[in-house]
Amino acid sequence: MHGKDDSTSLFYSGNAATYAAALSDASLKRLDAFLAGLSAGATILELGCGSGRDSAVMIARGFDVLPTDGILEMASEASSRLSIPVPVLRFEDIDKVSAFDGIWANACLLHVPRSELGGILQKIHTALRPGGVFYASFKAGETEGHDTFGRFFNYPSRDWLQLKYEALPWKSITMEEQSGSAYDRKPTEWLHVTAVKS
Repeated sequence: MHGKDDSTSLFYSGNAATYAAALSDASLKRLDAFLAGLSAGATILELGCGSGRDSAVMIARGFDVLPTDGILEMASEASSRLSIPVPVLRFEDIDKVSAFDGIWANACLLHVPRSELGGILQKIHTALRPGGVFYASFKAGETEGHDTFGRFFNYPSRDWLQLKYEALPWKSITMEEQSGSAYDRKPTEWLHVTAVKS
């Protein structure tokens, strides 16, 4: 999450247990595809791990996973679920270099202000090893704003997001659109992006 938008941080810190319970099942279709691009035992950084549900699946499958979240209360929820320490890591504090084979960022980078997303993508790119796989999902839209819970979203269009990714040296960028829902139960157009580092 992002410190500059307090309403988003307050939502997740104040509703950590409820939010973690509501989203108890891993998004296996996307997760399976992501893991298929990695070798056995690969090192994975999860950003915005929330309840820890996705990390739980990856750990169970034998991957070397570092789950993180930008909100202390969410990290605590994940730590309880996974029975391992889950560090608090804000996107702007990612500072690793060629440290991970994969980075999984399911429905979390959508809270980064548009003006800062390019810099965060750069940090993620730097943290990946050559050939590393990066997955992220975004709620599509035309202009950034807040939802009914007061959470901030960057709501990118497909073209805008594509340009942000193309500013970095990826070997491939795959973007899929999908209709779905989320915590607010409202119809949502999702953008799922998988990028492989050159």
